[in-house]
Amino acid sequence: MKSRSFIAQAAIWLVGAPLAAFVALCAFGAQPAQQPAPQKADSILILKKDHVMELIAGGKVIRTYQVALGRGGLAPKERQGDGRTPEGHYIIDAKYEASHYHKALHVSYPNAEDRMRAAKLGISPGGSIMIHGLPNGKGWIGAAHRFYDWTLGCIAVTDEEIDEVFKLVAVGTPVDIRP
Repeated sequence: MKSRSFIAQAAIWLVGAPLAAFVALCAFGAQPAQQPAPQKADSILILKKDHVMELIAGGKVIRTYQVALGRGGLAPKERQGDGRTPEGHYIIDAKYEASHYHKALHVSYPNAEDRMRAAKLGISPGGSIMIHGLPNGKGWIGAAHRFYDWTLGCIAVTDEEIDEVFKLVAVGTPVDIRP
């Protein structure tokens, strides 16, 4: 205890009270202020034309990500294998820490409207639409993956971004995918 007292007294004598207070806090093991937990998203908005995904909480955008989409162009998904990203209202119905991609959130495509449209055309609407990171082992590509649309209809972000999205988005979160 004498050494802590001596250090604080020496600091006051050398440079004054501000440094002494700092030294005293350090000597007694003061903990840094903790950051508040990030706010969880209550919805996701994907704007295909702009290649943007927004996480929204309480009506305010809390995170924005640039995304890569399906390689089949910006038209809405019609059928299995067309490489397009769907448009409509969905939910996140599952989260996968182990997949062919770093992490993935499953989107509830096809919805009832998608299935009806496909049935009228006599085709399969497809499925397995995800919001995911990069293919396993390819995380080094990082943001360069956004230079072109490369997915089979999914929404892709970097591995670091999907880690953040994974923490902020719960199963049951609504997803609105717009043109």
